[in-house]
Amino acid sequence: MLDGLSYPVIVVPGITATYLDDHYTLPPDKVWSVINKDYDRSALHPDNLRFEATEPALVRGGQLFEICYRELIEELRYNLRARETEPVPVYPFSYDWRQPLDDTAERLGRMIDEVIARTSLMRHYDKKNYGADPKVNLVGHSMGGLVITNYLRRFGSAKKVAKVVTLATPYRGSFEAVIKIATGTANLGTSPPSSREREAARMTPSLYHLLPDLPDAMTIEDASLPKTLFDPAVWQPSITETIAEYIRLRGLRQADRQQQARTLFKVLLDDAKATRQALAEFKLDDTSLSEEDWLCVVGVDADTRVALKIAQRQGRPEFEFRSSDRDNKWGNADDGIRRRTGDGTVPYDGAIPHFLPLERLVCVRPHDYGYWELTDRAATQFAGFHGILPNMDMLHRLIVRFFKKQRDTHGNTWGSPPVGVSKESWRPPLVGGLEAKNRA
Repeated sequence: MLDGLSYPVIVVPGITATYLDDHYTLPPDKVWSVINKDYDRSALHPDNLRFEATEPALVRGGQLFEICYRELIEELRYNLRARETEPVPVYPFSYDWRQPLDDTAERLGRMIDEVIARTSLMRHYDKKNYGADPKVNLVGHSMGGLVITNYLRRFGSAKKVAKVVTLATPYRGSFEAVIKIATGTANLGTSPPSSREREAARMTPSLYHLLPDLPDAMTIEDASLPKTLFDPAVWQPSITETIAEYIRLRGLRQADRQQQARTLFKVLLDDAKATRQALAEFKLDDTSLSEEDWLCVVGVDADTRVALKIAQRQGRPEFEFRSSDRDNKWGNADDGIRRRTGDGTVPYDGAIPHFLPLERLVCVRPHDYGYWELTDRAATQFAGFHGILPNMDMLHRLIVRFFKKQRDTHGNTWGSPPVGVSKESWRPPLVGGLEAKNRA
């Protein structure tokens, strides 16, 4: 903070949670929004995944999904300010969520520079000498947390970030990404699943970055197969067959479509694997941040897919998406069983970052919604706890406390320690600590 003045904030949304607008038309058409999803016009071209399959087009990221982020942004704008005449800027970060994490990290870097430049022009920030050491605070939800982590991995030495909040971020991936690629139907993002998304999903680079790296949660009948989803060998043949058909319909060259499909699928998996391996090597020491500067919130106590079986059918791998692999054992006394939970999309084990000690993490549950948050409770039934988690009033208060380095003098923030962490050893990065509370 700057002598009582909070740093400006940038909110980074998750996958699919930003409108996509086609600016080729005048006025621009919304090809992806809360209520309208044009899969044909938002699908990417098999010969160049930077552009759309249906050309001419000029698709760009638009506004953030208001159902997920409006309350968060408005609450931060109101509660971070010290007085009405000294607003704290809270910017939504709009980006094309279809593209690889490296591309989005670079875009976030440009956004940070722009926010710093704009904030430097505000009189009350200038009086606090903001320009001498300009920084921003970052809030990332779901894949937005991976975007932030990737930015810091690549550009963190520039020391432009003061504090970070990540909400329900799939640091080790989500099994819902597998289902989305395989079937087009999954609890991923903020909208109900649709089988029409399958072809578009298989051509979306960012989705592959969310594949789970949880070998202990995978059962593979064929012991000769690699125990990683970043290898084409463990995927059922229908994936490349569908990509080959997509190339027939959209591609420039028709020869050797099956080989083109195998090559494209391998490139998507290899690129995602390289980025995830690089993220696994991220260390806070490479930035200006410490453990006290990162608030990591993990969603728990919701039915979540926590395992995956890859069966063998006629000598070929085939995914078995069993209902028994969706589980919620948060209330179990056995820590080994209790970790079979999550936020409905990201399993508990997939949400644990390697660069923070376990005792620093804060777990929240659907029951942590307030009594009067009826709309958010209803939205949770529609979009899932993972997608609507940023709307939680208690989380807004928690983030404000964290950014302003305040104690909780009213007892209106709380959370749960992670699995295996006692209340006594729990050390959330908040001044005065945090009440461990299970709300019924």
